[in-house]
Amino acid sequence: MAVLAHPDDEATTIGGTLALYAARGVRTVLVTCTNGEFGDRPYGRRPDPDHDTRAAAAARLAELHRSCEHLSVDTVELLGYHDSGTVEWEQPYLSTLFRGVPVERVAGDIGRLLEQHRPQVVLTHEPDSTRHPDHRHAAQATALAVESTSIAAKLYYSAHGTRYWRRVYEALADNGFHRPTPDPDRVKLTDRIDRAITTTIDVGSVLDRKRQAVYAHTDQLADSTAAKVPENQWATVFAEEDYIRIHDTTAAPTPETDLFAGITD
Repeated sequence: MAVLAHPDDEATTIGGTLALYAARGVRTVLVTCTNGEFGDRPYGRRPDPDHDTRAAAAARLAELHRSCEHLSVDTVELLGYHDSGTVEWEQPYLSTLFRGVPVERVAGDIGRLLEQHRPQVVLTHEPDSTRHPDHRHAAQATALAVESTSIAAKLYYSAHGTRYWRRVYEALADNGFHRPTPDPDRVKLTDRIDRAITTTIDVGSVLDRKRQAVYAHTDQLADSTAAKVPENQWATVFAEEDYIRIHDTTAAPTPETDLFAGITD
């Protein structure tokens, strides 16, 4: 089971992993916490007051289902919370947005799905390095739900450290997209993420499916970093997906190359 904040997170964050394990016959469940109301085009540039949140949500949820078809996700569960937007936006009704919902309430929703689906492995965002408050909220609620239910054998944070971002930015620079030099404090944080990585999954065999899933989210492509990486460099940039194991009942040694190490042969 993967618990992620928005439609498109499943493709850009862990799409290769979902597709790989689905191809191996593993039952996969995706829990998406928000409807993506503050997505971009063609519904008005966020957070423009004329932004059509209903139209954005309808489009993004349709794209989510197309993405999950490419990734062969078995079950999609929608919690239906309202996308919060990024932290710098002024939101007058915080209590109605996902980041304003008490973490215990969200954890209760996730816990009920854990009880229903009984996953052995759970994936979510890495809460410290992400800039998006909804990602942090989803991760905190997921960790609380896993702890309180004692169902999953393992919980992992998806990890994008310095090595990952270096591959991305070098590929973009080779193709004329230049990003500003990262803030030193940000580099210290992503360096720490690199040191914390316990698990690396080789997803090279399913990169075509991950790419199709990314491009299924057509309304987000203008702001998608992954979509700017040329297809001929995807094998260099995205062939591995990294994780930090933060909950484990198996005592499987690390580093590991399989999320099910210690659970299955």
